[in-house]
Amino acid sequence: MAFATKEEDYFAACSKTGSSAGLATRLQLALSLACAALSEMLKSSGAMAGATMLSRLLGMVRVMVYARFMGDGPIASAFVYAFQIPNLFRRLLGEGALTAAFIPLFKHKEKTEGEKAMWHMANAVVSALVVVSALVVGLVILGISLTLMWAELNIHTRLMLELLRVVFPYMLLVCLAAVLMGMLNSRGYFFIPAMGATLLNVVMIATVLLAAPRWGEDLGEQVFALAFGVLVAGVAQAGFQLPYLMREGYRPRWVTPWRNDSVREVVRKMIPATIGVAAFQFNIIITQTLAFWIERSTGSKIVASFEYAIRLMELPQGVFGVSLATFLLPTLAGLAAEKKYPEFRENLQRGLGYLFFVNAIAATMLIVLAEPMVRLLFERGEFTADSTKRASFALMCLAPGLLTYSAVNVLARAFYAMGDTKVPMQISAVCLGLNLIFVLPLIFTFSKGSQAGALGVANVMSSIVNVALLSYALKRKMPKWRFVPLVKPLIGVLIAAGVAGAIAWFLHTVWMKEMGNETIWLKIGEVFAPAVLAALVYWGIAAIIGVREAYDFVALIRNRRSHD
Repeated sequence: MAFATKEEDYFAACSKTGSSAGLATRLQLALSLACAALSEMLKSSGAMAGATMLSRLLGMVRVMVYARFMGDGPIASAFVYAFQIPNLFRRLLGEGALTAAFIPLFKHKEKTEGEKAMWHMANAVVSALVVVSALVVGLVILGISLTLMWAELNIHTRLMLELLRVVFPYMLLVCLAAVLMGMLNSRGYFFIPAMGATLLNVVMIATVLLAAPRWGEDLGEQVFALAFGVLVAGVAQAGFQLPYLMREGYRPRWVTPWRNDSVREVVRKMIPATIGVAAFQFNIIITQTLAFWIERSTGSKIVASFEYAIRLMELPQGVFGVSLATFLLPTLAGLAAEKKYPEFRENLQRGLGYLFFVNAIAATMLIVLAEPMVRLLFERGEFTADSTKRASFALMCLAPGLLTYSAVNVLARAFYAMGDTKVPMQISAVCLGLNLIFVLPLIFTFSKGSQAGALGVANVMSSIVNVALLSYALKRKMPKWRFVPLVKPLIGVLIAAGVAGAIAWFLHTVWMKEMGNETIWLKIGEVFAPAVLAALVYWGIAAIIGVREAYDFVALIRNRRSHD
């Protein structure tokens, strides 16, 4: 799965060739190595990306259904904020901290002690997670219930707490799903775990369409159907993965976690990793908390508007950024365990190169075509034209951080693969503080209809600092690691993306003048005609100026066709 085997074959072959006569052979082998390495990385992460693409698309359909059902008013904000709190655990555990702490130890057990010890360690971790999660869920529900009984709350805060009391047990379910996903990833399964999220979205969409209209007479009552749908979806997501693990030899067993060395090791690494890998997620929940408080005080519409922007930005981030980062963690962990640091650096550098190449054009299109995208996806039912303006402005402010959010995921996993969770935690803690420093003045500076954009700007600024500090720290930890080779291609990619963005803006202006957007087909054309043409221009410019990733993707496509 990693580049190591291919690289060893390459150097062995080169050593058998003469210095001059073997030059052509070396070049041919080098090209073969590059294509094979790219194919392995993109096929492995691409299998997951295919399922993640389906999941994210269904997730977008879910958000579209939510937008039509709730709009971006106070009830929508109450549900969005209540759901974000347990959903934070899905993002941290399923896409970050638990897998970052669990996978290297899981792989190490497999290599050093065999499968029996590996599955025993997994059951100990599962047992600990179930007990601790159940305890946390019980305490939180008790606290919410007491608050609702005794505190004087306004109607929207009370609604939010009532919804949170229903959805918070999702935390336990997502803890279980996360560790199952980590086991499957370590066993080479990337498609199946990603498909679990697809099932989750299907259940939640069905809840809105089938259950909510029959749940009560008004939106304030019907929104509880969505809350109970979250729990059903969590059960479905965790249960979907278990049969595939059992085929691999896993059998669920209770293993007393107390004083278990493996559990202690996972917890020791997971706590700092929770902070280190999830700066973006913590920034979102902190800023949304502030926004929810401001909404209650001023009547602004911030929380739901920002959430719709996040969902749009997370489509490309999840499809490629999270998929690639998830693939890289077990790969890098395996290379680190075998002390193959040249291959480790090559995997990391190449992964970041592909990440920047894909996300640069995605971020540009999200900025330039933010309003037509939001209008196409969300503007119907309770989601009005004013809602579109608020959400699209938030998206324009948030989208530049697409590159840095994904880079933080990848760089943090490089530390975790080497067993270091403290440095990313310390850096992330600094950036969390910076985010609050940035957002407080901004949110009161932006006008009432655009305050969601302030949250986006603050998150982008803090994520840029996060990437810079992680890169510096990685250089100190691994002196031979060089970020500089990525800078020149990145500059070229950004130039190409800027030109493509200008073309997309011009084409969209022409489209609106000549065609308009009165029908659904015209709205589709308003987004895709400029986006597709701009993407082709982007690839062409990148290829002309010599960006390697532009050629690598073409080589991969040709290689796949030659094998079909």
